[in-house]
Amino acid sequence: MDHDVHDAIDSGLAFLTSLQRPDGTWPGSYGGPGFLMPMYVAACRVLGHEPDPDRRRGIVRHLLHVQNPDGGVGLHFEDEGSMFTTTLSYAALRILGVPRDDPAVTRMRSWVRANGTALGAASWGKLVLAVLNLYPYEGLPPILPELWLLPRSAPIHPRRLWCHARLVYLPMAYLYATRSRVAEDPLVTELREDLYDRPYDSIDFAAHRHTVAPSDARFPATRAFRVASGLLSAFERACPDRLRRRALEEVMEQIRHEDRSSRYIDIGPVNSVLNTIVHHFREPGGEEERKSFEALEAYVQEQSDGIHFNGYNSTALWDAAFAVQAIVATGRTERYADVLRRASAFIRDNQILEDVPDGERHHRHPTRGGWPFSDRAHGWPVADCTAEGFKSAVALERVAEEPVEDDRLRDAIRLILAFRNPDGGWPTYERQRAGAWLEAFNPSQVFGGIMVDYSHPECTSACLQALAHARTRLPGFLVRDVDRAVREGVRYLRRTQKPDGSWQGSWGVCFTYGTWFAVSGLRAAGTPCDAPEIAKACGFLLQRQNADGGWGEHRSSCVEGRYVRDERSRVAQTAWALMTLVRSGLADTAAARRAAAFLAGAQRPDGDWPEEPMVGVFNRSVLIDYPNYRRYFPIWALAEYEEATAVARTGTESRSAAVDAEYSRRCSRMPSNENRPAPARDAPRSQEPSSAMRALHERNSR
Repeated sequence: MDHDVHDAIDSGLAFLTSLQRPDGTWPGSYGGPGFLMPMYVAACRVLGHEPDPDRRRGIVRHLLHVQNPDGGVGLHFEDEGSMFTTTLSYAALRILGVPRDDPAVTRMRSWVRANGTALGAASWGKLVLAVLNLYPYEGLPPILPELWLLPRSAPIHPRRLWCHARLVYLPMAYLYATRSRVAEDPLVTELREDLYDRPYDSIDFAAHRHTVAPSDARFPATRAFRVASGLLSAFERACPDRLRRRALEEVMEQIRHEDRSSRYIDIGPVNSVLNTIVHHFREPGGEEERKSFEALEAYVQEQSDGIHFNGYNSTALWDAAFAVQAIVATGRTERYADVLRRASAFIRDNQILEDVPDGERHHRHPTRGGWPFSDRAHGWPVADCTAEGFKSAVALERVAEEPVEDDRLRDAIRLILAFRNPDGGWPTYERQRAGAWLEAFNPSQVFGGIMVDYSHPECTSACLQALAHARTRLPGFLVRDVDRAVREGVRYLRRTQKPDGSWQGSWGVCFTYGTWFAVSGLRAAGTPCDAPEIAKACGFLLQRQNADGGWGEHRSSCVEGRYVRDERSRVAQTAWALMTLVRSGLADTAAARRAAAFLAGAQRPDGDWPEEPMVGVFNRSVLIDYPNYRRYFPIWALAEYEEATAVARTGTESRSAAVDAEYSRRCSRMPSNENRPAPARDAPRSQEPSSAMRALHERNSR
């Protein structure tokens, strides 16, 4: 068994490192959402841009590949049909020249007719259809630009929204207020006939403002939202033209700032597409339209099944950070020193070094010292990406040609501390700016938890781990602030643990992911293995291990809010569970041995692991692809398992302990960054589980 694990690590490393690009990153798609490519095609239609034949064929191949046998297209590639995505996909295929009588198009049209027609599309779908002149704006709940003129202190000012929602509804407000749409032509006429079951001109679209098909009613509009929509409609009817013009000027100023500060990449693909469309209607053929449309290329990626439109401009920093931590965990740093040096240079070069100009005026959180999900050009740092960037930069100092300077590491810690929410946890991009009550006004119908930047177990854990590293790497730096943040972060994790011992993840599927992160954060903060919360978490996992030794969690866990078992084990989820057990002192158990055997046995001869269902998720309803998860997480888990079992057998010092000791010795010789001494730490407690606890886990694993 030990030989199999050792060989699996070596084979996995050889394959993983062979994928690294010269710039130090690992390529990976970030596809999954079914609505992104149709939105891009809609932008091409609005701008009058005709994709070249190769691209057109690639897009069509992709759209047909993700179509379900019944004709529908899911909110994501593994989902059942959604009216939102199916209607937009139908329009996209017809725009790209696929004939009306094509069998796939015919099936898609039949699905739309059989499931309520475009009248039941979720609100984002109706907005894009309105731009294509396939649905009138009168049939949409109002999206008023005047809200941007409210005082900053107003509880419903758009600045309080989670930045992804804020920056999508920003261009939507412009398009809605100006009623921007393409001209009617024969294709528009045909599509109107196809997407509805009655003559277009006979439909009372205003009566369908809140109509949503069952396929799209993932998070139905609340009564509060309907009442608010009525009030906003009444205001709009009385709104003076001068006020609307002022509001549109403010909206354009905010759009332009987002474009400039992100080099027109924008925070995500949806607002990037919508900003491009706004620029076209504002100034057709202008410089801003050109730059915005060219920047959309950052999201386009060719795959084996056609051309995708990704959910971010890349996953470069995120993948690099996890890949290098996995490699370092194996102890084979000298063998892969060149790989690590290239990754180190990328991580160093993509830290954000300054705040966004005029950030407060444009509702931006400070950015200096942060790391993004993708690259510096994108310009949006994320709390957990900053934490993973910091951890990776510190881990690579021994091999880096130019390690990240201490001042920049301090900037990262300052930003991590500034990200912290009042509840003690960490959000994604910004501190939470409004209460959860704002979720009652979620207008999307298909996405959950989009209105404010909530705290998440994953983000909290990553930041706790980074702060724990900072205590050693930056001794004496902001000691009181760091210690307080760690204490409150631990309290947040303890408070959010479910009664069954799990944590619900927000960015991966789902309880396996959240529990791995939460336990890792607690352990990094000093929580001992025999703490009740650690024991409960391990008990939760052990009771859900599959017969083959792995873990399989179904995507429906994300929506249902409970663990839904999938008998098909998955390597990424198994790796998360195995690392949780190892970090909890349970490496030398039957459950851990079976998990390690599953990972080693599932590996392909070339060192890769088989392609699996998607295990990434956002906003509870949309799966997204992280192809590298199946590569570095199994290596990382097996490496920690191999080390922990070797330590248990021989009683030698672990690699991680040796590294920590080296840093402690080196850092102790550095001058303190503050005049006040670090407070005394609690006396160390046992890091090994009690014999009774180990016996309990052994029984559960059997």
